[in-house]
Amino acid sequence: MRIIPGLKAESSIAEAQRLMVQAFKLAGIEEPEADARLLLGHALRLDRTQLFSQADRLLDSREVSAISALAARRLKREPVSRILGRKEFWSLPLDVTGDVLVPRPDTETLVEAALDFVVRGGKGLKNLRLEKLRLLDIGTGSGAIMLALLTELENATGVATDISKAAIDVARGNAERLGLAARCSFIVCDIADGVTGPFDLIVSNPPYIAHDDIATLEPEVREHDPALALDGGKDGLDAYRAIAARAASLLAPGGRLMVELGIGQEDAVRDLFTKSGMTVGAPRADLAGVPRVLSATLRP
Repeated sequence: MRIIPGLKAESSIAEAQRLMVQAFKLAGIEEPEADARLLLGHALRLDRTQLFSQADRLLDSREVSAISALAARRLKREPVSRILGRKEFWSLPLDVTGDVLVPRPDTETLVEAALDFVVRGGKGLKNLRLEKLRLLDIGTGSGAIMLALLTELENATGVATDISKAAIDVARGNAERLGLAARCSFIVCDIADGVTGPFDLIVSNPPYIAHDDIATLEPEVREHDPALALDGGKDGLDAYRAIAARAASLLAPGGRLMVELGIGQEDAVRDLFTKSGMTVGAPRADLAGVPRVLSATLRP
């Protein structure tokens, strides 16, 4: 039985793509067209334009085998980014492994909020884009958030932490490939243990899934994202508690703490930050209208 029914040697590239889309749709995959195009292009080493221009070219048996092998992995619900070993975030090509979360579009909301603070909401409402800001990214994973900010803030420097040494190795590798490693230190630690402030901006996309809810997640997440980066404890708030406890010793006067939120967590995280002595602002919603980012400052 073929992995992709109907796909065989002498099928055209266009036919292969159509059959892949059909198989992915039947499997309940959310973005079958995009996934088929990316995997087909990877197997044939063709970009999007080349796939279109060579649509009528017939495939040989070796190419069909390569396509089928990739399709089989996707049909087992392995994410395309894991199959390819890379993911674009904030227009940056990032390597990803099984040791880090795949950066998600929702998390770009955190980058947007941070840049808005720098440009419009900084100390004295001054544009801080060209200032020598000091940034901290707690639980950096692939380094996506920190590297996006360093790309935009040319005079900023950063410290990125993660409890996983393997994740730190991935983040450092991405920084090196993007030419940003000289502006960021990467530290293996829990939250920010041993890290010395003050920081003008602290960002974090912490583990925020309640432990018992992990089993209900989509297989792409449940079976392929590292548990360390998902599990937020019994109520999903363990990392927020730890961050709140450290914020006062890490934030510079007038600095800002910004965290990504899980769905429905705004009130609970707001309460934690308020009780720790911070003033909490209005949430920033993602493109779906979900409150996704919460920011806080130290009370005077």
